[in-house]
Formats: sequence, C-alpha cells, structure tokens
Amino acid sequence: MALSGLEIYKLLPKTNCKKCGFPTCLAFAMQLAAKKVSLDKCPDVTEDAKRALESAAQPPIKLITIGKGDEKLEIGNETVLFRHEEKFYHPTGIGFLLEDTSSEQDLRKALEEIKKLDFERVGQRIKANIIALSCKSKDASKFEAALKVILQGTNLPVALMSDEPPIMEKALEISKDKNPLIYRATSANFKEMAKLSKAFKAPLVASAPTLEELEGLVKNLNAEGVQDIVLDTGEKGIAEKLWDFTQIRRLALKKAFRPFGYPVIAFTKSEEPFQETAEASTYVAKYAGIVVLKNRNPWSTLPILTLRQNIYTDPQKPLQVEAKIYEIGKVSDKSPVLVTTNFSLTYYTVEAEVESSKVPSYIVSCDSEGMSVLTAWAAEKFTAETITKTLKRLGVKDKVSHKEVVIPGYVAVLSGKLEEESGWKVTVGPREASGIPSFLKNLGK
Repeated sequence: MALSGLEIYKLLPKTNCKKCGFPTCLAFAMQLAAKKVSLDKCPDVTEDAKRALESAAQPPIKLITIGKGDEKLEIGNETVLFRHEEKFYHPTGIGFLLEDTSSEQDLRKALEEIKKLDFERVGQRIKANIIALSCKSKDASKFEAALKVILQGTNLPVALMSDEPPIMEKALEISKDKNPLIYRATSANFKEMAKLSKAFKAPLVASAPTLEELEGLVKNLNAEGVQDIVLDTGEKGIAEKLWDFTQIRRLALKKAFRPFGYPVIAFTKSEEPFQETAEASTYVAKYAGIVVLKNRNPWSTLPILTLRQNIYTDPQKPLQVEAKIYEIGKVSDKSPVLVTTNFSLTYYTVEAEVESSKVPSYIVSCDSEGMSVLTAWAAEKFTAETITKTLKRLGVKDKVSHKEVVIPGYVAVLSGKLEEESGWKVTVGPREASGIPSFLKNLGK
C-alpha cells in the first residue's frame, strides 16, 4: 500500500539538510509520495527506513529500457491517468513487425522503408523506434540469419519474438549487446524465459489472455527474479484491449497494484492500413508503451506519430521556439522582416512558406508564451507594445537598412498603434500562411 507524504516524512532523518534538493524533509516526502522523485536522493536515510519506504520509493509503473545508445527506447514510469493532470513522460514506442520467413532482400527493403519513416514536425523529430522480428519459421537458423540482417541494417532496438527458449537463447547470444526485448513468457515457458532474461539482463514480455492469469504470471516471474517486464494481454479486439490497458493503468496508479506496475505492448490486428491506423491510435492514446504495426506506409504511419507527439507534450506548456530573430535564406539589409509568435506550429508554418517563396527574409519570433497569433492577441501577449519591445531587444534595426515590418493579417488592427509605438512602417501580410509566398514575391513592387 502506498504511503502518504506524512507517513514517509516520519521515516526520514528530519534534518532539513537540503542535500536532496528540496528545502525541507517534508517537501521531499511529499514529492516521494507523488512518485516524482526517488528515495536515493536522500543520502542520510537509514537502511530500516529504506526497507519501510521501498513501496513508496518505487514508481507506480516501472521504467523499462530497450536497446542502447542514442536509439534506446524508454517506456513506462508514468504517474497519471489523464494528461491534463500533469503530463505523460515516455512516448509510446512505434514498431514494425518483420518475419524471418522473408528473404534477405525483402528484409533489407523493409529496413530501408522503416528508416524513411523519420519526419520533422514543429521542430521535433518523430520516427519509428523498434523492430519486432517474429520467428514464424520455427527454425533457429532462419531466425538467426534474419536477426543478423536486422542488426546490420539498423540501430533501432529489437524485439525477439519466439515462444521457444532454445531458439530465443541463440538469438540473444547474437544480440546481447543490443539489450533486446524478449517476447514472450507464458504460463508454459516462464521458468526458461525467466532464466534467459536474467542471464542476458534483457526485459521480458509477460503474456496471458486474461488479467487474472497475467497477474499470476507476473508474480511467478518476480519470484524467479525478473523485474524488467512488459505486459501483453494477447490478441483481442480493440474494445477488449482498451479495457485491459485502462484497468492495468488504473490499478497500477490508483491502487499501487505491483503486478500491473509495468508498461504494456500491443500488436495491431488489421491488415488494412486505414483500420490499422485507427487501431494503433487507440492504443497510443490508452495506454500502450509499445505499438507494433504491420504496414509501413508513410501516409498511414505519420498520423500515428503525430498523435503520439501531441499526446506526449505538456498540456500546460505549449510547444514553443526561442523568441529571437531567424534568418531564412541568404538575407541582406534589404530583406523583409516578418513578425509572428513563438508557438512552434505557427512559427514552423510561417518558416516553411517563407522558404518556399525563395525570398530571403527575417522572421521575428515574439514571446507569446507559446500561443498562436489570435490567441496571443486576445490574451494581450501579442500587442503593439510587446512587438515593439521585441524589435528593440533583438536589435532588428541593426540588421536591415529599412524600417518596415510585416505583421499577420489576422492582427491588422495592431498596425496603427504599432507604427506609433515602434516608429516602423507596418505592412499587413496575408491572414493565412499559405499566402506568404505570393505576398513576398510582390512586396515592394
């Protein structure tokens, strides 16, 4: 049972030494109760207190790491059911299913397709995270050969899929330096898979068709000494999976139910791309740590990656770029100056249209606390005064030989006051960013 902040405080040294980074032991206890810090931040806690606080010190959902290096995938360690309560921290890993019955040429082609599923959106990189290799052949030599092709062709983490411990052991020997995910332990093979998980220090998927059976399986794996676990409730319809994942998350967070204190994995069932995208999106939203897809189409994968990006941003802190002056193209002192807000989606939309115009320009990003143009204007974060201060602070007058600034068409009402405040000539630009290329090409004519 989770301890309250006051119960934790009673077990701490109560010296208020600040070594943990908090002003008082009570403040640290409250953060520990909220699962926002770990007990090791307190250097003076006694061994007896450590044992008593073990439950409180553990995160409600264990952090699991798959792979190594820059491409490693971290899942779990979430603290809330709904993102408006705080935020979600470790984005769902998006993976793709490959089979060892495919030819080497087909595997290499698939890896190239996956490599291209790497996009930039509002200044962030969104991409695939893991490859799942299925031993469909039931042949150890074919599985090993396919695994070697994958390890040579990508640095992405790998999930090894076989129910046969001897086949899994040989695959783990090949990939042991990559920290792969073992899929899967069942009621029939959990002892053998547990030995492999411990021997190779690799995370292990526990798979059972019902939550009751899954609970028992996890307890058995824990008894065997396995702690790095990913949960799988088997092949089911979307509604059933959604129910399973919600119950697992709720029990882990609200009841501190340790057998379900692990991230979950989901495999899409549908072969049809549109249906698969809808299915995967459901799992990303509620509450998969990994979603493995069949199709590798850019047009069907991008919506899933975009949804994941949106869900795993801080709802209380919009994505924003640095408020500064950006140079687009080979600018000169005669280049136009466009003003916008520092909301990422707004800025990158404007930037893309300026680039497509082929007209070298300056973009001045004003600090609007991450709000879009109209929202910032309504909140008085994008006004004649704030724009004037930004122009002065950034020294825009030193960059150009003219004193003309372009503002978004939606805030044309600011033009008169902005001219009075700044002393710059104000030109009202298009309302929509799509009109920027033609506007810039005709500016000054």
